[in-house]
Amino acid sequence: MTRKYTIGIDFGTESGRVLLVDVDTGEEIATHVTAYKNGVLDEMLPNGQSLQPDWALQHPGDYLDVLFHSVPEVMRLAQIDKKDVIGVGIDFTSSTILPLDQQGNPLCLDLKWENHPHSWVKLWKHHAAHKEADEITRLAKERNEEFLHRYGGKISSEWMFPKILQIIKEAPEVFEEADLFIEACDWVTYRLTNNLIRSSNTCGYKAFWNKEAGYPEASFFQALHPRLENILETKMRGEVRSIGEKAGELTEEMAHKLGLLPGIAVAVGIIDAHAGVPAVGAVHPGQFVLAMGTSTCHMLISDKEEAIEGICGIVEDGIIPGYYSYETGQVAVGDSFAWYVEQAVPSYVVQEAEEAGKSVHQVLEEKASTYKPGQSGLITLDWWNGNRSVLVDANLSGTIIGLTLATKPEEIYRSLLESTAFGTRKIIENFTEAGVEVRELFACGGLPQRNKLLMQIYADITNREIKIPASNQTTALGAAMYASVAAGGYNGGYDTIFEAAEKMAKVKEEVFVPIVENVKIYDELYKYYLDLHDYFGREKYEIMHGLKKMRMIDDVEPGQNDRKLEVQM
Repeated sequence: MTRKYTIGIDFGTESGRVLLVDVDTGEEIATHVTAYKNGVLDEMLPNGQSLQPDWALQHPGDYLDVLFHSVPEVMRLAQIDKKDVIGVGIDFTSSTILPLDQQGNPLCLDLKWENHPHSWVKLWKHHAAHKEADEITRLAKERNEEFLHRYGGKISSEWMFPKILQIIKEAPEVFEEADLFIEACDWVTYRLTNNLIRSSNTCGYKAFWNKEAGYPEASFFQALHPRLENILETKMRGEVRSIGEKAGELTEEMAHKLGLLPGIAVAVGIIDAHAGVPAVGAVHPGQFVLAMGTSTCHMLISDKEEAIEGICGIVEDGIIPGYYSYETGQVAVGDSFAWYVEQAVPSYVVQEAEEAGKSVHQVLEEKASTYKPGQSGLITLDWWNGNRSVLVDANLSGTIIGLTLATKPEEIYRSLLESTAFGTRKIIENFTEAGVEVRELFACGGLPQRNKLLMQIYADITNREIKIPASNQTTALGAAMYASVAAGGYNGGYDTIFEAAEKMAKVKEEVFVPIVENVKIYDELYKYYLDLHDYFGREKYEIMHGLKKMRMIDDVEPGQNDRKLEVQM
């Protein structure tokens, strides 16, 4: 019997990864990574034009580079016949959106618009639309909109409509010029198939869409802004299809560029972290998945729908068909560790790492592992890029309590690790207190594979065993699994994601088990974390909000005498 293969394409924050997988066994045959040439544009456009704080843009050409470089390369590495590839699946960071012209091309690629920041891709961590997110929340509350409870009662600045509303207010000319606003994953499937399909996954979690009700009524959008009245029929048009279905078939033009056969299935796109859920085999109620990287996305499969504070989304059939899928998240996890290493670690630690032939992270992990819980005397809030769950407040910031003149770098590093685990425990407790069961924990992504201390801390703080996937490429594997379902059992794939998970998903035998004595100490430290969480996040949030506004001072070029210090408190 001829072996069949699918390709999963994982578009991350800094690079794109392509994975070729054996459909029958889940064996990963070949992989290739293409780094984005332009990376994250958070300080300036490629032409050097400065960006305001909280902006995060990308160049859509980087996504095409992944397709045109990495897909042919995995085919070359695998040395298989292209007729045996039956499908392609896409996963993407979200909500990452872009405006398109009437030909389906990104506006920023047009010379007329390339100098306009609002014409570029707005990456998921573009937080400059927080005012618009708050405006949407207020209006939804005033109108008692039913959709609001599915997002924990508060809308995030990361999502699609806050970003669109920001464009309307700050760049109405870009809004008028845009023929479509689209998630990046849907744009890629559009390019591959020439078929305009929107993903139920991204629409459900990031654009207020619901399986039964669809989008909110036009009257809501009109009340939000007059220019939004007909947006669903105009700039948001496109059929919504469920994950696991086909978005279309690979066109001849794209097949030629990718080195594949035309006509093979292209799966409906999915949010990157969500693709990791079936890849670890978590397709049943009570299974909680942490997709850990620069940020962490938490996903939970359940057979019931409950209104829970700080939920990023509850979507029926959102990740696994037949169930409600919950999403929460932490916006700075690996990013916070990286910030400390890149911006705050003393030079002697860097030198020690260089002499040992290790990374700074490795040296700090080794040193931090010699400490017992609580020994550093530090407690940290994990809000270095705002709080996504449960407070949903992009204006919050990080805090370290307990610093002294004797505090060492490894103590701070360990406290940063612990803070993210405390944040995850708070999220888990939010579920269990609402009566939604959490039975098993799975951790996927780059961090669980690299940092054993981090995962032991998570096990100790949550007092739960944590399973790790056997694959290092869980999101790309998940995308490949959905591609196998889009191709269908009749074509050598699978009829359901449950069948695909049974055959293709694998976890390691190694499990991180809580250490009893550590659990007891962390229970005490967690009380301090909750005190700080509620003080700075609920009671006195104005402190952090005010400090952030101070950073937003309207400044002119350095050296000029007419420097303005305009701060609206």
